[in-house]
Amino acid sequence: MIVFVRFNSSHGFPVEVDPTTSIFQLKEAVAKRQGVAADQLRVIFAGKELGDDLVVQSCDLDQQSIVHVVLRPRRGGQEVTPPGGAQPRSTAGASQRGPESLTRVDFSGSVLPTDTVGLAAILDDDRQSDAPPAGRAAGRPAYNSFYVYCKGACHRVQPGKLRVRCGTCQQATLTLAQGPSCWEDVLIPNRMRGECQSLNCPGTRAEFFFKCGAHPTSDKETSVALNLITTNSRNIPCITCTDTRSPVLVFQCNFRHVICLDCFHLYCVTRLNDRQFVHDPQLGYSLPCVAGCPNSLIKELHHFRILGEEQYDRYQHYGAEECVLRMGGVLCPRPGCGAGLLPEPWQREVACDAGDGLGCGLVFCRDCGEAAHEGECSALAASAAATQVYRVDEKAAEEARWEESSKETIKKTTKPCPRCRVPVEKNGGCMHMKCPQPQCRLDWCWHCGCEWNRTCMGDHWFDV
Repeated sequence: MIVFVRFNSSHGFPVEVDPTTSIFQLKEAVAKRQGVAADQLRVIFAGKELGDDLVVQSCDLDQQSIVHVVLRPRRGGQEVTPPGGAQPRSTAGASQRGPESLTRVDFSGSVLPTDTVGLAAILDDDRQSDAPPAGRAAGRPAYNSFYVYCKGACHRVQPGKLRVRCGTCQQATLTLAQGPSCWEDVLIPNRMRGECQSLNCPGTRAEFFFKCGAHPTSDKETSVALNLITTNSRNIPCITCTDTRSPVLVFQCNFRHVICLDCFHLYCVTRLNDRQFVHDPQLGYSLPCVAGCPNSLIKELHHFRILGEEQYDRYQHYGAEECVLRMGGVLCPRPGCGAGLLPEPWQREVACDAGDGLGCGLVFCRDCGEAAHEGECSALAASAAATQVYRVDEKAAEEARWEESSKETIKKTTKPCPRCRVPVEKNGGCMHMKCPQPQCRLDWCWHCGCEWNRTCMGDHWFDV
């Protein structure tokens, strides 16, 4: 496979590697080409400095991924070489275990804040990107943490990749002080910090962006993160068809109801046909949870791109028509026309003026939409109205709760760490537990829930 290396943020060049190639071997290949010592190089990828002992496959590097290689900083005219190739800074994010990929961070429990300015983000300015999933190294799990709407070659929902760059020099050479843990960390400016490893750049501000993981990208392509779409890691059934499918859309209602993408597409089309999208002054035209939950309107309207190009054009046309109606206007009732008209408030007989080439010439009654007439309108025509035809079974709605199912599973299979209260799962072995949180790492007893001691060791170390 090929990865593209940017040495000191210069133009990239390809390096051939295989999934078992170590990062130090990658450094040696770059050092030979650039005429520098391998132990003076640092490899930066997705907000992390990669340790020498890691291999390409464990770092989430796929075909045509781009890595940045920089020289270690000089101090007093001498290059600093930590013994054994150790990482020089804690902010580099290095640890004894392999770095966690930004792409695999799980935000499925994070609710997008209501004051977000949107999820649209410009892609990396590289000409290459990660290869399609089909090119993934053998044995790599096909789990996707993020989904995006690709407005480039795909025009569809695709697995996405989260990346980070320095807010000062715009290079992807920034190493995060700590990884993001929720959507707010990624979307709110200046929330996350790190240290830029580019020469003479003092940048500490992290800028996150998304890119489509299904094709090579150019510097002008953009990607939009769809925060409500996620891999169905909890195996929650769809609220409509009750099948367990993946990926799914999780509504932002209190119950976090789950719907598969096929049913969400049908839901959107049905509501669009019945003109039942909801107008919100800040958001525009959106839809609530399919179960009718309050305060559940979809805030990122790019989710409706799942309709496809033709239906999404209808959605935008619908929005324009609704604007006309809210301004006190009317729509021409002739099939195939639908022109927006703004007659005087007292005017009952309306003509769809054909003089400007937009109207069809129909003269109709404003009250009933029928051809212009004298006297009262037909009762049948005057009472015509769209009705809700999309129904959800109550039992299905009860089972399709993302958060509720997760809470029940956590309650049954985990216990909280006595110090930091993080849920910890015991899947076998003895009663001696160690908190997985790096900031805690408490040794404690699963049986009695206290810090591990000699009493625990003697009385119930190996209790079932």
